[in-house]
This record gives sequence, C-alpha cells and structure tokens, in this order.
Amino acid sequence: MIGIIQRVTQASVMVEHTITAQINQGLLLLLGIERDDSSDHIEKLVKKVTHYRLFADTDGKMNLNVQQVNGSILVVSQFTLVADTSKGNRPGFSRGATPEHGEKMYDEFIETLSNTGIHTQSGKFGADMQVSLINDGPVTFSFKV
Repeated sequence: MIGIIQRVTQASVMVEHTITAQINQGLLLLLGIERDDSSDHIEKLVKKVTHYRLFADTDGKMNLNVQQVNGSILVVSQFTLVADTSKGNRPGFSRGATPEHGEKMYDEFIETLSNTGIHTQSGKFGADMQVSLINDGPVTFSFKV
C-alpha cells in the first residue's frame, strides 16, 4: 500500500462535472493499493497518516498532526502509484490490486480512517476524477507499508 499525503488548505474531487467531496485544512491522501495488501497494511497506514506531524505549532515547527489541528482528510484512489516504471516508456501494473480487491481495500481504508473520528471524505473508486488542491507549504510525503 502506497500513500502520498499533501498538506492542504483545501482540496476537492469532481466526478462528471460535479464536486463529490471537498475539505478545507487537512490532508489529501492519494492511495495506491497493491495486490498483496491486507487489513494489516490499512491499520499501519491509517496510524501513520493520522499521527504524522506535519502541521506547524505556535513556534512554526511541524509538531502537530491532523487531529491536533482539527483537520480533515480527503482520500483518493490512485492505482498509478503502484506502477512499475523501471523499464521502457510504458508503466506496468502487475503489482496493482485487482479492481475487486482494490475496491474492497479502499472501502475498508475509508471506514478505518473514519472510525478514528477524523472528518473523512473520499473520491469515487475507479472513476475518472479531477482532483483540485492548494498544497500548503508545499508539504508532501510518501509512505509505503
């Protein structure tokens, strides 16, 4: 499971010309699901994302997590994160989850994240989405669990 988190002042997802999810201050999480991912991977990534300190405290140091700033998280599935780009000019997706497994893991991830009490929004799995954001900083981190 691969996650890219971006600290944002706002972010939204549009599907078929309609905004389906949006947040203000918080995190945009682009989530790539691999074929061998399990509930263990979900637990680890949820813990990492919710506890990672990337918001400024009163001294301007990145010491606060998303919960401490009362932020939200917008999760967007992005299968291209699991692409193998080591050879040639065309990405390979053999490490990626099947659509069925990917959607199951994505839904479980959203539910697990929502159960932390953090306001959670999500894109639509498998949809053609337009994602807009204002990256605050910019601050961007990647995780692989």
